[in-house]
Amino acid sequence: MNIRFDLPDGLSASAPPEARGLARDEVRLLVASPSGVHHTVFSSLGSHLRPGDLLVVNTSGTLPAAVDAVRGGRPVIVHFSTALDDGAWVVELRAPGGPLLDGRAGEKVELPLGASLTLVAPAAPGDSRLWRAEVSVSLPEFLAAVGRPIRYGYVPRAWPLSDYQTVFAREPGSAEMPSAARPFSSSLVTRLVTDGVLFAPLVLHTGVSSPEAGEPPQAERFRVPPTTAALVSWVRSQGGRVIAVGTTAARALESWSDGAAEGWTNLVLGPDRPARVVDGIVTGLHAPEASHLLLLEAVAGHDLVQRAYDAAVQRRYLWHEFGDVSLLLRR
Repeated sequence: MNIRFDLPDGLSASAPPEARGLARDEVRLLVASPSGVHHTVFSSLGSHLRPGDLLVVNTSGTLPAAVDAVRGGRPVIVHFSTALDDGAWVVELRAPGGPLLDGRAGEKVELPLGASLTLVAPAAPGDSRLWRAEVSVSLPEFLAAVGRPIRYGYVPRAWPLSDYQTVFAREPGSAEMPSAARPFSSSLVTRLVTDGVLFAPLVLHTGVSSPEAGEPPQAERFRVPPTTAALVSWVRSQGGRVIAVGTTAARALESWSDGAAEGWTNLVLGPDRPARVVDGIVTGLHAPEASHLLLLEAVAGHDLVQRAYDAAVQRRYLWHEFGDVSLLLRR
């Protein structure tokens, strides 16, 4: 079964909470577990955790991955999604209204500072949105010079890259912010550690989000350090809960449970592949029909996720990367 809800107008967070007069950790928090649904603020997260619980966080940093370009004499936007092993990149060409789906192999797109990219082939068979491309410059330095954070229509004005970084960001590589961790502040992390909550890092570099209903997630590069793997195993042996901070951390952990500690993951969590390691998840609110909802079901079960989303709509929580957050616990 799929999670069903209608997202009313006005529930997309259009700016960082700081612009609304809130601290990062003052966004709302919806806690859903077998015992019910509770409404609080994110700074009270510790009230719903226990000593010995393990929060696994993604330390990938957000790239300024949107670049203005010229295609056939007309302005376009290039979203740089994923760095590939051979130096090529997965890219998306966009107009203000959405993705451009008429790319052609061999097509050249002009970038700032005299740089260019050349479309090589669709990123996957039958994919007209994402392309494998060769780029004439070194991307990290180039993006730092001319890029800006990716944003969509529900965020009408630009915000600095610092607003798209979490307190855990250490290794730049994500096209879009691993946003579930955004509400964490340094002071909140300190309080949680003092109360006996454990933290462990991993890395998963996110690609661009999917605008197509039901489109599965792309392959993404990840790494679960040996110390994190050992701590996950120890916490589970002690009866503690492993809680992924974000769908990215959940995907990486479950890929590790399948036997791979690093590399590329194509894992799609859902009814056919429930979570084996993750007992709960801190996550933002996802759009109707997004593949992320299947991942949430894989962690917490259909009924619990449906109750959470029904409550979030009723209480008018805010969606997307600058919005409110939920904690879903299956035990």
